[in-house]
Amino acid sequence: MSRARAVLSRRRLQLGGAVRIRRAACAGIAGGGERGRSRPTVRLNRSLRKAVIIGLGAAVAVYLYYTEIKPVVIFGLRSDYAHAIPYQKVPEGIDSLRAESCGTCHREIYEEWKASIHAQAFVDPFFQAYWKRDGNIWVCLNCHTPLENQQPTLIKEIPRGRVERAVQEPNPHYDAAYQKEAITCAACHVRDGVILGPYDDSVAPHPTKFDPSFRTTQVCYRCHNVQSGPAQFYNVGPCGTYAEYEGRYFMQERGMICQSCHMPEVERPVAQGAPIRQGRRHLWRGGHDPDMIRQAVAVDVRADPPSPKAGDLVRVGLTLINAGAGHKIPTGDPDRHVTVEFRVEDRHGRVLDRQTDTMGRWILWQPVVLEVFDNRLLPLASRDYSFSYQLPAAEPAPLLKIRVTYHILTEDQHEWLRDKYGLTGNEPYAFTIYERTLPLSSDLAKAISELEPDPRLNCTAGTAGPHTS
Repeated sequence: MSRARAVLSRRRLQLGGAVRIRRAACAGIAGGGERGRSRPTVRLNRSLRKAVIIGLGAAVAVYLYYTEIKPVVIFGLRSDYAHAIPYQKVPEGIDSLRAESCGTCHREIYEEWKASIHAQAFVDPFFQAYWKRDGNIWVCLNCHTPLENQQPTLIKEIPRGRVERAVQEPNPHYDAAYQKEAITCAACHVRDGVILGPYDDSVAPHPTKFDPSFRTTQVCYRCHNVQSGPAQFYNVGPCGTYAEYEGRYFMQERGMICQSCHMPEVERPVAQGAPIRQGRRHLWRGGHDPDMIRQAVAVDVRADPPSPKAGDLVRVGLTLINAGAGHKIPTGDPDRHVTVEFRVEDRHGRVLDRQTDTMGRWILWQPVVLEVFDNRLLPLASRDYSFSYQLPAAEPAPLLKIRVTYHILTEDQHEWLRDKYGLTGNEPYAFTIYERTLPLSSDLAKAISELEPDPRLNCTAGTAGPHTS
């Protein structure tokens, strides 16, 4: 009996020990598991906190960048441009500041102005669409309607140069009808009740004063020298034609200024009944006028071999020369560009081959404004383009069509402005400035020789062109 109890006791002891061992083992495993799991959990929590902190920091940095550093417009705010031209009162001797009032005496000048892009600068459909895209921000009006008399609000303060935070108040002198006159007579000619001009011997029924800036490029400076702002890395400002002007040849050697091309000289009475004198036409023709572009660009075409036969590889070269502009071509709005197209067609008009090259500015707009590439033509510079085509051995000789086109904007941009920002009207936005059709046959040399030669082809000054001020 005692032996049996002893065996039973041993079994209980063994079982109890086993249970205790198992419990201890389980407890150890559980405890060790908790400790083992707590370490990656701690690491995960720390990583998550770090990611959240980095994310918040990045969000704050992005917010500060877009609200405190990067301008909301694509240009910088010059101090002399930050406000409209101060309110101008009507000079004695005239009825109003309206251009029509000026036209009573200055009839020819008024008619020229009325047909100009200056007169359309506010109502222009392209401006209105782009302005809508920019939220109708006030600063654009400082060029397109530059007089305080033409603007609905007065800018009292511009905190930290942020145009979107400008402190504005209603303008009691605002004239909505006058705003539509855009760059009107008084914008250039009226200051402090006096009419300014390029003559020092004027006799008129109103106060006059000689202003020498009318005989220099300075009169164009305010609106045609748009500069870059913070986080904007242009080669030259977005509408920086003034800064592009070449001074060594056009200005110093030929004595040419902006007005020489854009306001050509004319002999006529400045006002009705006034003596004939040398003045200028108030046209301001430029990038919206295909004839002005044609006058600025010279084109030369050549071929090798000059008289190709069936089976030959014919190479056609075209040279563009900025022969007539004292600034880059194209200039002004960054969207403007020039395309050179070579297109081979068979006798039925079917396109067999095509090549298009583009000349302009390539700009990255976000997150910074960065001008990636600019291959526009400097004054007197030239650019060569080439195209090769293998003529078929037996088929009739195809035709080569060459076209040089000046674009105000791209097809996609036009569609975008029309569909999203209400672009209206049928104003052209691309102009053909050179177009020729040549036979890719033995008649090619004759066809090229019959092209009207351009007398400006020898005026080049290297591919870079002189560009000193």
